[in-house]
Amino acid sequence: MASAVVDVVRRLVAPLTRTRVFRRVIGPVFLPPVERFVAWLSRGRVQLSALLVPSLILHTTGARSGEPRHVPLMYTADGHGRAIVAGTNFAGQRHPAWTANLLAHPDAAITVRGRRLPVRATPIPDEERDAAWATIERQWPGYRNYERESGRTVRLFRLQPVRDTAR
Repeated sequence: MASAVVDVVRRLVAPLTRTRVFRRVIGPVFLPPVERFVAWLSRGRVQLSALLVPSLILHTTGARSGEPRHVPLMYTADGHGRAIVAGTNFAGQRHPAWTANLLAHPDAAITVRGRRLPVRATPIPDEERDAAWATIERQWPGYRNYERESGRTVRLFRLQPVRDTAR
């Protein structure tokens, strides 16, 4: 039953995510503070975006600051125990900061459904991009349009779980 409800909500929301208003205002301006508020209210147990798509919290180290950074992201499972994330930035002209963080510091962590896992991020090579996008679009049709509309090549990363050797 819950899956059917999520499917209906996705069909209703997906067209909204393709609009200019969503890409310019709702997504980048409105959603992040709402996502933070819901996470604060639920003590991190509820992620708003996870109600529509598989979502994770990416924990990175700032590329320039060296400070811890956390960002909620949609992810797509690749079928081999890894997650694919795309730096679409709501079709913005600039790459999101978290992508620079991963390029500078590929050892990161993710939290999925309350479970934190260390990961190693690797950029998806050019020859694998079409296959990665096809996998992503099976989950969220039309998502690659963000890349087309941004005028830039969106950075795609594969997040591979690793053993936590720090413990």
